[in-house]
Amino acid sequence: MNLLAQAKIRAAQNNMVDTGTLQITAVSQQNIPIENASVQISYTGDPDNVIEEIQTDGNGQSEILTLNTPPIEYSLQPSEIMPYAEYTIRVTASGFEPIVISGIEVLSTQLSLQQVRMRPQEIGEQPDTIAIPDHTLYGIYPPKIAEAEIKPVNISGEIVLDQVVVPEYVVVHDGPPRDTSAGNYYVRYKDYIKNVASSEIYATWPYETLIANILAIQSFTMNRIYTEWYRNKGFNFTITSSTAYDQKWIRGRNIFESIDEAVEDVFLHYLSRPNVRQPILTQYCDGQRVQCPQWLSQWGSAALGEQGYEAIEIIRNYYGDSMYINMAEEVSGIPESYPGFPLSIGSVGSDVIKIQEQLNAISDNYPLIPKLTPDGVFGEQTQDAVRTFQSIFGLTQDGVVGPRTWYRIQDIYVAVTRLAENV
Repeated sequence: MNLLAQAKIRAAQNNMVDTGTLQITAVSQQNIPIENASVQISYTGDPDNVIEEIQTDGNGQSEILTLNTPPIEYSLQPSEIMPYAEYTIRVTASGFEPIVISGIEVLSTQLSLQQVRMRPQEIGEQPDTIAIPDHTLYGIYPPKIAEAEIKPVNISGEIVLDQVVVPEYVVVHDGPPRDTSAGNYYVRYKDYIKNVASSEIYATWPYETLIANILAIQSFTMNRIYTEWYRNKGFNFTITSSTAYDQKWIRGRNIFESIDEAVEDVFLHYLSRPNVRQPILTQYCDGQRVQCPQWLSQWGSAALGEQGYEAIEIIRNYYGDSMYINMAEEVSGIPESYPGFPLSIGSVGSDVIKIQEQLNAISDNYPLIPKLTPDGVFGEQTQDAVRTFQSIFGLTQDGVVGPRTWYRIQDIYVAVTRLAENV
């Protein structure tokens, strides 16, 4: 780390007058929660000075910790001072290799969520270490190489999908396309979007700004998927983590609750233009260090959100009035699509049976969720099980299976029933 970077970190730490929160979740590589994992927390740059030491509960979750951060104002307007605090955690658990994650970002007023996936302990294995680099709005990264927003699909031999589908996974190449030393990672689609959004924008921004940026991130991703952009060039991945070619994805990084919730609200959507079948390759830049006319400006979108603009107004301000929000035709890998109405006390039928059966399967790994009789009747026991699920996974605890709860149940059900999953 150079002297300038060290000075910036010290300046941020000297201004830690606000607070944010952090919660750690420890799971095995088979997505089974790890109870009684020990978590030591320190400032990044001073890892030997432990400021908190806690343990995970039966759901693999730590308590929510309140930690010092720089003022919220630093993340609401461009600044040379780091707007977030960086923390390091060291996690140990019986039967698992220790893991150290440094550079976890904690923003003022925001809940930061850090999942820790632990490897089984083997003789001779070195502790897993993850270093989260600077956020793209603070650090220095290569600017995006401009591309046409609509890709030609009439080239002989080109593979193009028949319909727009939200995939179960994307394969992320962790480097520029031709970097053969970079690894490929199978990442669940929504996890990829949440990771990129947490790396590219600040969670403190207005909700409509978050939605506008997330839609741009999703549409860009869906264009890469729909046109099979990299596979048509002979590569074996979906997208890269290079900001010069695609979007910033960071292995093992924390995400933010506000971004998590915003993605859950709109993950089926992407941006379209009239008479264009493919999702639009919606390019963007920070709008400060890099200027990008006719692309979305991240800092500019934050200002528009503060002025009360809605997401579609922000989008059209940059991409033009012909842009509109579209919805994918299906979600690959999800057992059941949302029935179109919420399930609550008094609901009956096959959709209730599906939820009861899926909650029972999830409860094998999350035993605080009570077992249910799959009778198709949404009674108080089912309501209690739904509330417990919502509590564990950070959802509003209303006992109602609306779209956000429905799709989170689907996600977790798929995760816990695929023990061979390797993400």
